[in-house]
Amino acid sequence: MAKVESKFKQTRWSLRDLFPSSDSPEFKQALKELESIVAEFEKVRQGLSDDIQPKRFLEIIALLEDILKLRSCLGAFAELWFAEDTQDQNAQTLVGQMQQMDADIENRLLFFSLWWKELAEKAAQRLMDDSGDYRYWLEKMREFKPFTLSEPEEKIINIKDVTGMRALVTLYDTITNRYIFKLKVDGEEKELTRGEIMSYIYQADAQVRAEVYQEVYRVYKDQAPILGQMYQTLARDWRSEQVNLRKFKTPIAARNLFNDIPDDVVSTILQVCQENIEVFQRYFKVKAKCLGMPRLRRYDIYAPVAKSTKKYDFSVASEMVLDAFREYDPQFAELALRVFESNHLDSEVRKGKRSGAFCADIIPGLTPWVLVNYNQQPEDVATLAHELGHSIHDMLTSHHTVFTNHPCLPLAETASTFGEMMLVDKLLKEENNEGVRRDLIFKQVSDSYATIMRQAFFSLFEQEAHGLIADGANVEELSEAYFQNLKTQFGDSLELGDEFHWEWVSVPHFYHTPFYVYAYSFGQLLVLSLYRQYKQEGESFKSRYKQILSAGGSLAPQRILADAGIDIHQADFWQGGFNVIDDLVRQLEEMSVK
Repeated sequence: MAKVESKFKQTRWSLRDLFPSSDSPEFKQALKELESIVAEFEKVRQGLSDDIQPKRFLEIIALLEDILKLRSCLGAFAELWFAEDTQDQNAQTLVGQMQQMDADIENRLLFFSLWWKELAEKAAQRLMDDSGDYRYWLEKMREFKPFTLSEPEEKIINIKDVTGMRALVTLYDTITNRYIFKLKVDGEEKELTRGEIMSYIYQADAQVRAEVYQEVYRVYKDQAPILGQMYQTLARDWRSEQVNLRKFKTPIAARNLFNDIPDDVVSTILQVCQENIEVFQRYFKVKAKCLGMPRLRRYDIYAPVAKSTKKYDFSVASEMVLDAFREYDPQFAELALRVFESNHLDSEVRKGKRSGAFCADIIPGLTPWVLVNYNQQPEDVATLAHELGHSIHDMLTSHHTVFTNHPCLPLAETASTFGEMMLVDKLLKEENNEGVRRDLIFKQVSDSYATIMRQAFFSLFEQEAHGLIADGANVEELSEAYFQNLKTQFGDSLELGDEFHWEWVSVPHFYHTPFYVYAYSFGQLLVLSLYRQYKQEGESFKSRYKQILSAGGSLAPQRILADAGIDIHQADFWQGGFNVIDDLVRQLEEMSVK
């Protein structure tokens, strides 16, 4: 019988659902249409007043929504094209052009948000009462009133961001994604991308794992003076705008308001993480014992406990992920399948492609685009589940407006992390071999470390780094602060190589989105709690979970979770997530003495 070929193959994505190309008639027409709508919107300025009628107000918002949809599609085309090949000069140029266009349009539309923030409370409430799904977006906009500058000042900031902050981030991506790393594999020296070389940290050969980290951070150390200067400039820019001009109390407070997460909640999460350092330190010690090492090295934290060369073909991985989603809820699998069928998945590994992984939701109703660098490793299967989880979340929110479909950053990690847990749960359920089950539990704890503790300490370093830079710290001093951060995190549970001083300059989130990373800790601890409820409640849990996902960004995060019975202000809630991890570590400790 002839072998049936899988429909799931590693491919480069297609952007045709946005535009055929940047020089296509469709792209040029969209630019003309955008200009026309913006010009029409500018005319509404004279009609804005305290007594504007709700019907006219909603007409104005609908026009603004049309503008945002076109802006999003045009900008996304440029950004996705650049992500698939960061070395393509045409893509680089288009990104800059779209960012400039976006800033110009933002300045032309600015009058509306400034008018809305200044509108009398009684008049604003009257309009919000009839605003339907737009309400939370309107409410949230008014929360920024104390931190909003005059129209000329806001316009200057929008203009300078294009040639300042955004240009630096694009430059960082362009530089770092052209790095080539050398590694001797099976006696042959290979030239690898970062995505390719980092796949070797999961291999059984301890020497290879050490050589990977040493090579990666050798390159980043060589480039640290320039990459560090980029970061210092971005941090100074952030402080100048958010603290000095807008008067946020701290640099992170600006991100917290963007996320609509109260400052005290973020502080509580990070405090609970610090109080639970010992849980993961115990994990590293039991892992060292299972590996037959007196003490783990930082090189070894993702090492396989059992020597395995098992790889997962992309087609097999795709089926595994979809099956896991299907067993939980058939709708989840159907939504994830759309990404494949729309050819919106870029899974190839190639030079110049952006490293890492992401899911890009452009506008409601349009299937998201997913980028992964698939190397056939077990962790790549988990990454695929994670990013497809994001896509499911995005599609479940497509009934909302373009202003309210995106969940805030912390809640945006809910479905992605839950998706990974569905995959692991399926594998545990189907596996009878205790050794393999032990390895899966190791994988669960390892993922929890990477998503919770590692990100929490990243966040703590970011806060410290922004303060140090304000006090004039140089790149060497920032690197030493980062190394001390690692020492606190790991304690005596493992040995740290000196090259990890330079790890921080290799973390794109520090550059792309300041203070983003605590969202991962928030999301993982939330999911651990939700998944425990799912195990206890079964089918009755699913509707509540879908309700959380489907809310998107239409309500405040604490309101969405409060409706599901969760109080995010309570340390005990976040501690509940660590209790799940502690139980897994205890299981591993018991297995290690058998």
